[in-house]
Amino acid sequence: MTNELLLMGSLVFIFFSALAAYKCFGRAGLYCLSAIATVLANIEVLILVNAFGMEQTLGNVLFAVTFLITDILSECEGKKAASRAVWIGIFSSLFFLLLSQSWLLYIPAETDWAMPSIRGIFSSTPRMLLSSLVVYAVSQLFDVWLYHKWWDFTGKKYGDRRRFLWLRNNGSTLISQILNTFLFTLFAFYGTYDTETLLSIFASSYVIYIFTSLLDTPVLYLARKIHPNEEEQPTP
Repeated sequence: MTNELLLMGSLVFIFFSALAAYKCFGRAGLYCLSAIATVLANIEVLILVNAFGMEQTLGNVLFAVTFLITDILSECEGKKAASRAVWIGIFSSLFFLLLSQSWLLYIPAETDWAMPSIRGIFSSTPRMLLSSLVVYAVSQLFDVWLYHKWWDFTGKKYGDRRRFLWLRNNGSTLISQILNTFLFTLFAFYGTYDTETLLSIFASSYVIYIFTSLLDTPVLYLARKIHPNEEEQPTP
């Protein structure tokens, strides 16, 4: 149960770190966390672990928090702020990709001990990061768009833009995560693993995203209490 406990602990820590960042620093805190999460997730995704009876990549939880971040920003700060978080994540990934690849061009000193490990890790990241750049941009922008479509639908139907937060949160994330999981599994791992492993990675990743999406809903409600958006108050 070690892996399971570590994953659950990571989920709680990361979700409440997002809440703390928003509480302490506002939207700037979420922008910073989005940049950190997108970079670290692309390193973690190289690691496969067995947990809850499934083989899965370790970056799933960090990728999940980026969807929570855009949902918090959509709900409390508006569509423009959520889209900006996506572009910050893309910029961060591109910056990290270029910088980390430049490290491999250096000739290490004779006493260096780190370069073999650095090469072993970062020689695999270009495909991961390039895949992530495309998939992240497509799925996150789609998530922001869909979040506000759900919001417009429920707002017009019931005349109250604060109701049905759980619907726009889960309705947007669960659908966009299908797109995210399929595209990333295909682009990042096709040709590296056999079909059975690819299907296992896809299935396990999406099951985790279902779980994290349901668990992040209370966090989103708490975030709205921290910084309520006055424009989304019930219509008279």
